[in-house]
Amino acid sequence: MRLLVVGRLSGQLASAVKMAMAHGAKVSHVERGDQATEQLRRGQGADLLMVDYRIDIAALIAANEAERIHVPVVACGVDADARDAANAIRAGAKEFIPLPPEADLIAAVLAAVADDERPLVSADPSMQAVIKLADQVARSEASILITGESGVGKEVMARYLHTHSRRADRPFISVNCAAIPDNLLESELFGHEKGAFTGAVARRIGKFEEADGGTLLLDEISEMDARLQAKLLRALQERVIDRVGGTRPVKVDIRVIATSNRDLARAVSEGTFREDLLYRLNVVNLRLPSLRERPGDIAVLADHFIRKYAEANGVPVRPLSSPAREALARHRWPGNVRELENAMHRAVLLATGVEIDVEAIRLPDGQPLWGLTGATSAVVGVVGHAAQAAETVTRAFVGQTVAEMEKALILDTLKHCLGNRTHAANILGISIRTLRNKLNEYAQEGLDIPAPQSGIAGGLAAAG
Repeated sequence: MRLLVVGRLSGQLASAVKMAMAHGAKVSHVERGDQATEQLRRGQGADLLMVDYRIDIAALIAANEAERIHVPVVACGVDADARDAANAIRAGAKEFIPLPPEADLIAAVLAAVADDERPLVSADPSMQAVIKLADQVARSEASILITGESGVGKEVMARYLHTHSRRADRPFISVNCAAIPDNLLESELFGHEKGAFTGAVARRIGKFEEADGGTLLLDEISEMDARLQAKLLRALQERVIDRVGGTRPVKVDIRVIATSNRDLARAVSEGTFREDLLYRLNVVNLRLPSLRERPGDIAVLADHFIRKYAEANGVPVRPLSSPAREALARHRWPGNVRELENAMHRAVLLATGVEIDVEAIRLPDGQPLWGLTGATSAVVGVVGHAAQAAETVTRAFVGQTVAEMEKALILDTLKHCLGNRTHAANILGISIRTLRNKLNEYAQEGLDIPAPQSGIAGGLAAAG
């Protein structure tokens, strides 16, 4: 845990820092918000900012986000009243810690941030076999490619490899290659010098340098532009990088882990991914089975998420009823662990009895999981509904152009995925870049494009 404290270290704030250090946090300190942004820009990363509430927290968060730096903020202060705490939360702080500090509160805040690292929970033999292989290679320096469907827990596995490696006490830095536009990804990875391009007002250390000595996760590597793939290959082969606008190479000492939910061998054959880069990344391949391939994990993961979200929402931990466990086991879980987690989060909030029953387990649109009751009439009803819907859709397409049908399919799929671009692209069988280009076309036509609903469709614990 890397903690950056922002503000003057008066007696009570110093006491809070000592408590954080006692719980294993590595603490650095600056007095002003602009100094915090500059330190983060220089690659001196942090997992959490503890900020005096009298500092302009909204401005600090905005300055960080302008640099594509996303670090959670907790506010703290002496003699703050309820209005001060509320204003800090409105400004973007995740929590408010009153000073003088309480050791239990400091520990709880640090634990909440650490929980974002997402423990690897498993009991199924197929997943246990993958974990055994991960244990064998974790302490090596080999590059590792983690593959599997969206939501199976690829980032969780990457963090597991890091924490069991010889680099565990060094940074773990993650970059989602699909979420950053091509024209920004190079700067994000390799950094830039002041004046390298419009808006480069200061030197920015990239993720390669920030991860120096530790592990760099390249999430969804298949979405990286071909030109950047060549630069990445050089970085992996020679362990040097070139900042954008730089005049000399910079040495880096990192271990690279990459993930993909697409078939990279097919991407090589299609000419969209470099074969030599695939060989360099795929020294060891860890394929994570889908949740339907590891039924033994469903119950233990469900119990884990129930405990997590009951505690987070301040409600009792209710056990799953036997019918609910059977229902979970029968569902196909197309969204894998991420879908299961979201379902359990909703179930914790919707349950009313002493147990979490079938009625509390709902899909994102509020409908019950199909086929959970086991009643033949329900199954027949579902089949009939599906047939009627298919006929309606078929009739609706008659007389439309291919372009119109494509547009309707893309927008309907995106709406079904609650705006999640990655999920929609997977279902449609196209790259995230192609999907973005299509959506940009539709937006220019004046169409309303669904925005991601992070509370439901976003990545949560144990999903990668």
